[in-house]
Amino acid sequence: MALFDRREQDVLAAVTRLANGNPFLEDRVAAEREVLGDAFVGTGAAVWYADAGSSASSPNVQRLHERFEELAPQLRERLEAGADATDAELRLYQQLVFYLLYQRHEPAWQQLIELGNAGRATTGRVPAFRRFREDLDHFLALPGRVFPEPSEAPHLFALGFQLRRAFHHIFRQIYGASIPAASLRAAVWEAIFTHDGARYRRALYGRLADVPTLITGESGTGKELVAQAIALSRYIPFDAEGHRFTGDYREGFVALNLSALSPTLIESELFGHRRGAFTGAVDDRRGWLEACPREGCVFLDEVGELDPAIQVKLLRVLQSRTFQRIGEHKTRRFEGKILAATNRDLAVEMRAGRFRKDFFYRLCADVIRTPTLREQIADRPDELADLTTALARRLVGDGEAERLVAETLAFVRDRLGSRYPWPGNVRELEQCVRSVLVRGRYTPPEVPASSDDWPTVFRDGSLSADELLRRYCTSVYARVGSYEETARRLGLDRRTVKARIDPELLETLRGSESSSS
Repeated sequence: MALFDRREQDVLAAVTRLANGNPFLEDRVAAEREVLGDAFVGTGAAVWYADAGSSASSPNVQRLHERFEELAPQLRERLEAGADATDAELRLYQQLVFYLLYQRHEPAWQQLIELGNAGRATTGRVPAFRRFREDLDHFLALPGRVFPEPSEAPHLFALGFQLRRAFHHIFRQIYGASIPAASLRAAVWEAIFTHDGARYRRALYGRLADVPTLITGESGTGKELVAQAIALSRYIPFDAEGHRFTGDYREGFVALNLSALSPTLIESELFGHRRGAFTGAVDDRRGWLEACPREGCVFLDEVGELDPAIQVKLLRVLQSRTFQRIGEHKTRRFEGKILAATNRDLAVEMRAGRFRKDFFYRLCADVIRTPTLREQIADRPDELADLTTALARRLVGDGEAERLVAETLAFVRDRLGSRYPWPGNVRELEQCVRSVLVRGRYTPPEVPASSDDWPTVFRDGSLSADELLRRYCTSVYARVGSYEETARRLGLDRRTVKARIDPELLETLRGSESSSS
């Protein structure tokens, strides 16, 4: 007696892709369709996103659950009756069981997430584990078959909780149905689990802290949201004896905005210090690298602003995971994961000698780029309305959101126009929604996006000489791309040009050029 017929084998191959793949790629929907056949319900969406319905309410997810609840017991009965099965077929059956148990016990993990969202501890006793272990034994503890040992039940339970947290935070925090937004969600998933879920489950779940993640993108594109999604989705072991998780997933994220702190304060915040190490160090102090738990993350926002001397110290952390407090020689160990973000072009910074190449190459093993709002709208014009709706719901609730969305979109259409480049990205859109709510209008920052704006600037006489020179130097540099050529054209010293470049204005000018090209 064979374990599978041909159709069942095809279904289980698709189940393996569901269990080990990325739920935010188009392959997910294709695998669902392959398993369900004529029972698949077309949603009109190629990828999952927040306004396309949650996994809990998706009709296809419910149909998958029903299909697997029917198929898994049938295959178990065949195995118990002595059906012939190759190792490859047994692995397919095992994947089916893993996926079925994830579906069965998803509500227990979601309940823990809701506790965390409400500000309550998630390290209490989890009664659902007993049932999970019983289900695992029922399907896999079969005579003469090689399946996971009972000791693996806590690991599989911990993985289920991690998968649920990752899906929840990526799905809820990264909005949009455009391809750039979908690609971002998929990239965040891979930063957590890699592209190979089976390998992650076998060997990588405790090792990805060794791989830092660098998040790049313009200001206002959600780099910190990406960092939070990764940090809140780290693997947390489950204690089978105490029936509880060994850590609280909410407590593992520390964010430091490096551009807002002096180098001395950054060093103290990160590494800690010994009493008397410098003026004001009246007590010994643990830094965030020392305080970070093994399952936690330290997020270095605006890492492009970091002083080169501190880059050297952090390079040591990334290479050997060791550091010392300021003023002492004792070596300490960093157990968590480094996340970093920047809106600067680090290639330019390295050429200018402001960012160390060896530090960059330790950071760049895993890079995520957050898309601009311009890119999302260019790919899918309805994205502006969808994002405005999401922001309005968060601001005023569902009952009033529709009116606020209509007012905001009408203002954007009539006053800003469809070609407005949104230099502040989603953060600017959020402020636009807030301003329309309060004032009935939104006034964007006055930025000369092209040479056509200069007559207005001269006519109004609204800029100081210093501000005029700053904007003019930045405008020319944005076009020619060289300090030397800018200095030659303007008859200025190269150092004067370099000192006058406005990074934020430069980003806006380059973004405007790319959106109009």
